[in-house]
Amino acid sequence: MTPARRQRLFLILLMIAGLGAAAALGLNAFQKNLLFFFTPSQVAAGEAPQDRPFRIGGLVEKGSLQRDGDSLTLRFIVTDKAKDVTVQYTGILPDLFREGQGIVARGTLTSDRVFVAEEVLAKHDENYMPPEAHDALKAAETLDTGSSK
Repeated sequence: MTPARRQRLFLILLMIAGLGAAAALGLNAFQKNLLFFFTPSQVAAGEAPQDRPFRIGGLVEKGSLQRDGDSLTLRFIVTDKAKDVTVQYTGILPDLFREGQGIVARGTLTSDRVFVAEEVLAKHDENYMPPEAHDALKAAETLDTGSSK
């Protein structure tokens, strides 16, 4: 092999190694920033991760909103009408947040199964609901109507 070919081969191998390293770093960053969505039923079943942030969505149960005195910390229950999850949030809620309305919250699950939210989102349409939560509510309604017959 001539010195020119050896140098060219070395450059090509170096570029392939660089592209591989860049792809690995990109995929690693993507994986760390990936947020999955879970319904309250999935969280209650233990499908949600304990050590990573994720999103939870459903309806805010009526009468469940509790404020901690003069602080900005509050608790409420998110439900998909089959299972409930207690959510704790410190901050100012969106103006459109109401009991009985669909929300999506981003945060982590504590060891005592309380979801500590970093962000709470409410949509202006009172019929808004994430598709997964909508499907879970429909399934819960089907079980309710099937068991009442």
